[in-house]
Amino acid sequence: MDDHRIGWSLRSIRVRKRWRQQDLDDRAGVSRWVVMRIEQGRLASIPMGKLRVVAGALDARIDAVVRWQGGDLPRLLSARHARMHEVMASFLQGMGDWEIEPEVSFSVYGERGIIDVLAWHPTRRMLLVIELKTEIVDINEMLGAIDRKRRIAARIANARGWEPVAVSTWVVLAESRTNRRAVSAHRTVLRSKLPVDGRTIPGWLSDPSRRIDALGFLPSVQGTHRGVDPAPVRRVTRPRRALNG
Repeated sequence: MDDHRIGWSLRSIRVRKRWRQQDLDDRAGVSRWVVMRIEQGRLASIPMGKLRVVAGALDARIDAVVRWQGGDLPRLLSARHARMHEVMASFLQGMGDWEIEPEVSFSVYGERGIIDVLAWHPTRRMLLVIELKTEIVDINEMLGAIDRKRRIAARIANARGWEPVAVSTWVVLAESRTNRRAVSAHRTVLRSKLPVDGRTIPGWLSDPSRRIDALGFLPSVQGTHRGVDPAPVRRVTRPRRALNG
């Protein structure tokens, strides 16, 4: 994060809006000292929360970028996500007559993206959209993405010859203290959109007779997983341990 560039950018926006520093102070609800330090690029003493508030008052957004070991971070995050896929495939092997497809890309009505796991239960004609998250970055973005994928999922299913009576969603988070804290901090919003607890999922997967929207945690995504077959899984037959909520 380039402190001086951030300060100069926010100052330029303020000037473009023809605001005085005091105007920005009032709208952001911070002291003039805070705005002055930010515009000077002296961010070491400014809490990130206040920086975001000041940017928000200007209709701007601060995006922090984490860099590590010369660009190895994307590979690290991809590896964790891939391990979540492996654990999920192993878990689904004991949960009834499900057909699953990992990494389903789509381009529908100009909307593009990837569904991490698309699962189909032919007997109940239930379609399940599974979103795997190694970490929660933006709650609103995550919920918006799952809503968008739910809307599009039936069309994707029809192209495969599946005719679902309902589309369910399941957001699966990697087990971590950071993710637990994020869920606790936003519990009301998350549970209003995803009311079903992860502990309910195994029973529902065995007999998906109704639509659900669920949020749960997937344990053991760090390191190597015992007994996980990395090969793609199509149908489920063997029992596995349940996920927790």
